[in-house]
This record gives sequence, C-alpha cells and structure tokens, in this order.
Amino acid sequence: MRMPRDPVNTIVARSLRPRQPGAPVTRRDVLLALAVCAVQTVLVLAAPPTDGRFPTPLGWALLTCSGALLAVRRRAPWLTVLGIMLCIGPYHAQDYVHTAAVPGALIALYSMAVAGPPLRSFATLGGIVGVMATIMGTAGRTHELSEMLRSSGWIVVCVLFGETVRIHRNYLAAVVERAERAERTREEEAARRVAQERLRIARDLHDLLAHSITLIGVQTSVAAHVLMADPDRLDRQAVAKSLEGISETCRGARAELRTTLEVLRAGDADGMEPLPGLSGLPDLARAACDAGAHVELSVHDSAHALAPAPAVGAAAYRIVQEALTNAVRHAGASVCVRAVVEAVGGALRVSVVDDGGGDAAAATGEATAGEEAAGGPGGFGIAGMRERARSVGGSLEVGSRAPRPGFAVTALLPARPSSSVAAPGEALP
Repeated sequence: MRMPRDPVNTIVARSLRPRQPGAPVTRRDVLLALAVCAVQTVLVLAAPPTDGRFPTPLGWALLTCSGALLAVRRRAPWLTVLGIMLCIGPYHAQDYVHTAAVPGALIALYSMAVAGPPLRSFATLGGIVGVMATIMGTAGRTHELSEMLRSSGWIVVCVLFGETVRIHRNYLAAVVERAERAERTREEEAARRVAQERLRIARDLHDLLAHSITLIGVQTSVAAHVLMADPDRLDRQAVAKSLEGISETCRGARAELRTTLEVLRAGDADGMEPLPGLSGLPDLARAACDAGAHVELSVHDSAHALAPAPAVGAAAYRIVQEALTNAVRHAGASVCVRAVVEAVGGALRVSVVDDGGGDAAAATGEATAGEEAAGGPGGFGIAGMRERARSVGGSLEVGSRAPRPGFAVTALLPARPSSSVAAPGEALP
C-alpha cells in the first residue's frame, strides 16, 4: 500500500531539479526575450553621446536579434551564446550604443553556466575574452585593451554566479532525490511486511482449520460408526468421548483463531496471547489420540534447554500440527505416529514419522502427499510446512519411507531466525 505524496513537496522537488538542455521553449522564455528587447531599446534611447552613435536599421536588427535569441536559451544555451556573440560583435564594431547590448549577453552567459557543464562554460568565457583581445590588437586599438579586460570582469562574475547557482541546484536536487528514494524504500518495506503478514495469517488459518476440521471429521466418523454398528448395544461412553473430543477441538480452534486474527485489529497487538510453541505439542498429541490415532511424542530436554526463539517454536508447533493432520487425514485414524523434537548442533530438529496405517492407506497417503508437494489438488500442507521452515531460515525434508510404509517429515530450524526474516506476529509499521 503506497502512501499519498505531499503535493507541496512534489512541486518543490520538481522546481529544484536542474534544467537540462533541450527543454521546450515556454511562454516565460518568450516574455523574457521581449523584456530584454524592451530594455535594450530604452538603453539606446537614454544613452549619452559618449556611449556610441545611434544605431542604424542594421544596428537595430542586430540588437533585436541578440535579445530575441534568449527565447531558446534553455533549449540550446551554448548556441544561444554563440548566436548573440555573432550579433553583438558587428554591433560593437560599428560603434553603436555599447551599453544596450550588455543585458542580453550577460543573461545568455548566465544561462549557459547554469546549464553546465563547467568546462564548456569556462572554455567559452576564455574564448570570448581571447577573441575580443585579438580583434582589438589587430585593429590597432591596443590602448583600449586594458579597459576591455577591466570591463570583462562583469562577464567573469556572471559566469561564476551561474556556476554557483548550478552547483546549488544540483545539491538540492540530490537531497530531494535521496529523500524520495528513502520514502520509496519505506513504502516498499511496508508493502513487503504487509505481504509477509498476510502470508503468515494464511498459513496459520490453514494449519488451524485443517487440523481442527480433520480431527472433528475423524471423531464424528467414530461416533457415527458407534451409533450405526449395533444400536441395541449402544456404547454411550464411546459416543460421549467422541462428542467431548469434538467440543474440546472446537474450543481450542476458536481460541487459537481469535489469537491469530488479533493482529488484524488495530491497537490490540499488546494484548495478544503468546505464540504456540514447544509447550503446546502435548495438546496436539492428545487431540490426535482422542481422534483414534496412536501418537508417541518425545520432546528432549535439549530442545527446551536450547530455548528457541518464539518464531522458531511457533514454526516447530505448526510443522508438527500439519504433519499430524496429514497423517490422520491420509492414513486413517488408526495410524501410528512418532514425533521427536531435539536439539542438534545448536538447531532444533523436528521429526514426524507415521507407519501409513496399512499398505493401502500408505499408498493413498503417499500419493496425496506427492500431489501436495507438487502443488496439485492435494492441498497446501507440505508447501505451508516448507514456508514455515524457510520463514525462520530453516529447511524441510518430506517423503515416503520406502520400502517401508508411511511418510516422514523432518525439519531443521535454527535456534534464532536471521534478522532479515520477519518473525510471525512481528508488529507492522
């Protein structure tokens, strides 16, 4: 989800970006050229006789052309300077009013320096001064050379001022670009965190609903079988046990579903219950046993001594939960499952192995698990377990126990997830 940008900041950012050569001619450029032409006309009319003689029609044409060329100063800054120099060179050579030609030349030099690059600007400046000195020297006006060099200081100041403005604009543009890049990075990080949180919630809902619905289905089938097998000798205790198991499964599922969906409520993250972990594995085994399966759970002391991070404990819990669900679903309620959780080399090793519940059931279970692993119609159980393991930087291996019947799930989870992996339940920005 992208946050709306501030329109004021957008306008400021656009205004601070350096203007690149090739920009189209705008109305502002045309108005500036007209204004310079008007100023040049006023300077001609107000100039004293000592500043030069009154322009002839040719002089007016050269002067007007030098001002009109400013309309393309942003589109072609260096060519604008060259064109103005070609106009005011003959203009000064005819000794017309000299002051009138100064504004257009200074503005053109300033625009060229602002556009950059600096090497071109200073090379052009040196070329203009050198050509002026050469012309005056060959024309026998060496006595005016010192005055010309002194007055050319205004040209140097104008170019230096334009270069300063260019550097300042580039600096501000770089600052704005870094700020925009940081904003985009924050937005992308927020979107990535939201996507990770949605995936985590989807995994939690899948694990919770698949496990609970599978156990409820098995317990319901047991109760239905007891009721229909011999109605005259109804085993009320067996029926009551199955119904009590269904009720207990529903209560647990409702509580865990409330905890899972708590992250969707704003402001309630602090009141969330702890993530499921190794301490919740006996409840999973007990629920599977109530459904008719035979579960042997072994949580070694080394696993508790390892003190895995909450995210790792939650991943181990979900992997065992999904493995038990798949075993009961595909191999039947009579399946025998052995689950072992232990510490191996500073990591948590989770192993869940079932006997297939019989050859036919084993074959069906292996085929369905193969479909799940391939992303087929079997479901998303194995894919979800892989995502669980990868979410904390671990790995998962699944497969049949050929030539023996049954299926095996083995996960190796680090005690602490890497910092680049978002832990389940991590608060969103």
